[in-house]
Amino acid sequence: MTADAVRYEDRTDSEEDVPLGGYAVLAGTFTTAAAVYAGVARRQGVRLPQNVPPWDVALLGAATYKAARLITRDKVTSFLRAPFTRRKGHALGSEVMDEPRGTGVRRAVGDLVSCPFCVSVWVAGALVGAYAWTPRGTRLVCAGLGAVSVADWLQYAWTWTQQSTEE
Repeated sequence: MTADAVRYEDRTDSEEDVPLGGYAVLAGTFTTAAAVYAGVARRQGVRLPQNVPPWDVALLGAATYKAARLITRDKVTSFLRAPFTRRKGHALGSEVMDEPRGTGVRRAVGDLVSCPFCVSVWVAGALVGAYAWTPRGTRLVCAGLGAVSVADWLQYAWTWTQQSTEE
């Protein structure tokens, strides 16, 4: 067992080393990036919006969903995950399933980049930061990612419709 890992004897899924030190590094990186962003934004005179309309929250949510799926499940972005993960299998559509590998920080990053729920926090942080700095540009990027999300759902609906008529 490594110094930055703890063996969880009570785990029911498996007995693995959990890279707590690596998780701490990632949490510190996220927090530091947010603090640096806030400092730079303040020095540049970026004013936070008084409110965020519900439509923008929905748009940011759809974009966060799609960007997280692209980072963690898309075949084409496998090169980003490859140093930290190994291919476990294929999922619906063109998505793939990767599992983390290694120990310490490498394993922690593998856990992060193979989990769409985990990556969504980082993506949302980046999109919210961009939204505060340049709302119009961020809305445009989010609209594009949102459109891809809608297209994905339509692809699944079309496939389901075809399969239903063939039965």
